[in-house]
Amino acid sequence: MNWREQSTTSHYQTAVAIAEQLKAGNIAEATAGVEELIDALARSDKRALRSQLARLMAHIIKWRSQPEGRSRGWRASIANAREEIAAIREETPSLTEDFIRGIWDRCFQIAKRQAEGEMEQEATIASLTWDEVFHQDFGNEPTA
Repeated sequence: MNWREQSTTSHYQTAVAIAEQLKAGNIAEATAGVEELIDALARSDKRALRSQLARLMAHIIKWRSQPEGRSRGWRASIANAREEIAAIREETPSLTEDFIRGIWDRCFQIAKRQAEGEMEQEATIASLTWDEVFHQDFGNEPTA
């Protein structure tokens, strides 16, 4: 069986196919399926983390670039993205700070492009710090 293709299509169907292999006594085949399913789940978690990090950075870039547009909604989006990242990291401990730092620049570029598209203007922000992204309190800054 092509476990890689199967796990890309459906995690649930992959688990069902693994169970069928176990019932049939095909331990080696089931083991291969489990290993590929684990890899597929890890890839999925990495994609989710990258997506949330880029989303979070885009909101912060917009916050910095358009002070007149600041709102409770932007503040909530920042808080929600932080919570999602924390939840992903809690569920997948291998997604460490080192992993995040490894994808940081790529996510920043994606976020900047996204924010500029949404703002319909160039962002003058050249980078974001770890503290700005994960710890700065945006609740104390004025909103429009």
